[in-house]
Amino acid sequence: MNTAILTMLAAGAGAEAPPAWIQFMPLVAMGLIFWFLIIRPQMKRAKEQAAKIAAIKKGDQVLTGGGLLGKVVKVDENYAEIEIAQGVKVKAVKSTISDIILPPGSSPAND
Repeated sequence: MNTAILTMLAAGAGAEAPPAWIQFMPLVAMGLIFWFLIIRPQMKRAKEQAAKIAAIKKGDQVLTGGGLLGKVVKVDENYAEIEIAQGVKVKAVKSTISDIILPPGSSPAND
């Protein structure tokens, strides 16, 4: 029994180690999986959100990051003036607008 163990140890000691680039393959594979499952979809959502915010126009119903719901009265490059109640207008930075609310009964363009 001892000779069998010694024979296996001697056979293992004589084997060459794999090349260094093969040892890094699992790290590269994990990096690729991380990129395709987490980073890439997040970048895509951020780009869609930026395009949506850039397309805000007068008359759109919007929801701000602070939870205010209102109608866009005026839009310029960086700001949107939002009417949250009749005669009550607030000026919001466009990047703080979190969503554009579609009117009831309308469907999104991609449906």
